[in-house]
Amino acid sequence: MRMRVNARERWRVVVGAGIGLFLTALASMALSHGSPTIPWLIAPLGASAVLVFGLPASPLAQPWPVVGGNSVSALIGIACTLAWGPTPMTAAVAVALAIAAMFALRCLHPPGGASALLVVLLGTTDPRFALVPVFTHSFALALAGIVYNNATGKRYPHRQGVAAPVPSASHQPVFTEADLDTVLKRYNQVLDVSPDDLQALLAQTELESYRRRLGELRCRDVMSTDLVTVEFGDSLQDAWKLLRERRIKALPVVDKVRRVVGVVTLADFMRHADLDFHHGWVERLRSFITPSPTPYSTKPETVGQIMVRQVRVASADRRLSELVPLFADTGHHHIPIIDDDKRLVGIITQSDVVAALCRSH
Repeated sequence: MRMRVNARERWRVVVGAGIGLFLTALASMALSHGSPTIPWLIAPLGASAVLVFGLPASPLAQPWPVVGGNSVSALIGIACTLAWGPTPMTAAVAVALAIAAMFALRCLHPPGGASALLVVLLGTTDPRFALVPVFTHSFALALAGIVYNNATGKRYPHRQGVAAPVPSASHQPVFTEADLDTVLKRYNQVLDVSPDDLQALLAQTELESYRRRLGELRCRDVMSTDLVTVEFGDSLQDAWKLLRERRIKALPVVDKVRRVVGVVTLADFMRHADLDFHHGWVERLRSFITPSPTPYSTKPETVGQIMVRQVRVASADRRLSELVPLFADTGHHHIPIIDDDKRLVGIITQSDVVAALCRSH
């Protein structure tokens, strides 16, 4: 399958791998003081560099798998060589045991198998080889990966226990985390992507599917034009009556030329009437919306005093697909639609979007 990676990301990986290996080699030469018995780079680090810089989100490329996987595997290879000598059987057993150890220690790292194989092929029996150069090289490469990846916008180490960002807190995918865990257990294979990232990718794919299926629909094609509005000076009692009679949750507030100046919702009434407590809420609401009999009042009397002034609006010519993130990411339930003169001509609710999506499907 063709890789979906642009040229910029490819160059980021290429340059990062080159810089990482170069710095690792310099650090190794400095620590070994030019000793000819200590290699300034070991071959498995080439594969480790591909993972660290090319797949920084992979569970196989995190610092502990890089350092622990290579070092533990080298120790196992040395132990096998000490026991049976450098034979083909020793190489096979060393790699197999290295994989088992990496599974047990939660540091599975593909180049670790190469580290175990390397020491057998070299006939290495000195346990210090696992420390210098294997551990020191792996540690230096992981450190270079931390600095370079974060400097180029890639989070590394990539924390696997923290949920990756999804399109929104309010938009929930059609599957749950438990569903994904069940499928992964049934799949029963090592994935080169964390479950958190996989869940985020699936949720974003679902959202992209919504956008595609909504196609070229414009706001004017699905908006409700049977509008119920109020003005700044209308009484709270009249506004509440409209909300109840029309069974709607929001009323656009317009001026004399029908330009939107705010919106008043059921939540605004509840907040200002202090209806957080259930006891006596009917009396509090009735007292709140009833006009004061005196010229002076200590409570709001008109819609303009409780409305929300910052209102997200959309043009009638705007693609409906562009409103999906507004409903999903910001928690909007209704968006007023305006014409070229910024006058209110309709309103779109979450229900309108769902209905359009069903029709397009």
